[in-house]
Amino acid sequence: MIRVENLHKHFGGFHAVDGASLEIRAGTITGLIGPNGAGKTTLFNVIAGRLSPTSGRVTMAGEDITGLPPHALFGKGLLRTFQIAHEFGSMSVRENLMMVPPGQAGETLWNAWFARSRIAREEEALLRKADEVLDFLTISHLKDEKAGNLSGGQKKLLELGRTMMVDARIVFLDEVGAGVNRTLLNTIGDAIVRLNRERGYTFCVIEHDMDFIKRLCDPVIVMAEGRVLAEGSADQIMADERVIEAYLGTGLKNKDAAAGATA
Repeated sequence: MIRVENLHKHFGGFHAVDGASLEIRAGTITGLIGPNGAGKTTLFNVIAGRLSPTSGRVTMAGEDITGLPPHALFGKGLLRTFQIAHEFGSMSVRENLMMVPPGQAGETLWNAWFARSRIAREEEALLRKADEVLDFLTISHLKDEKAGNLSGGQKKLLELGRTMMVDARIVFLDEVGAGVNRTLLNTIGDAIVRLNRERGYTFCVIEHDMDFIKRLCDPVIVMAEGRVLAEGSADQIMADERVIEAYLGTGLKNKDAAAGATA
């Protein structure tokens, strides 16, 4: 679905993404891991249109989307979430969901004056849709709570719910587990798997929690120093000497060796 070809993003003399090439296949939950500074979030930002690449190409289902702005990509079904959730804190959880779909009738002054019945019908449909999303995510009890009062994990669920209010084709999740307790992280993981299996969502997930990655993701892509270092299943990645050296750390290798010697 997404193909990245020889992508570069430079900030002065710093090469945050330095010739990365990868593919995110339709229907997968692809993990993207690597040490801090590997270029993962910069890569996300280029794909999602928040940054223009220095060079290289990004295609979606064969269409060149290089450098398209986020709103244009949103219309094509490419969405992303952020490590720090971007909710509208003074609005309710349900209202945060209802405002997502673009082109609503109530957004124009003309309709506000002369098409009130149309607006009412549309809002009723959006209300039903939002309640369905909240039920799916098991947070319907929070529908009237101000979004700013939610915990970090609940805000991540709300961001995931916002992607469900439109016809998302691929969703980029940036450190969905950051600041989230284990119980809520399991709930988020369950929702991602269900969206993938039941609704055909494609996901690409940046995450440092390897247990979470192993549970959800296949394949897993490893980045280091702005380039793709390795790709494979979670088990293959965790056994790859290059990955152990660059990201997982020699401590893991030594621990495994010590365990083998003890056995």
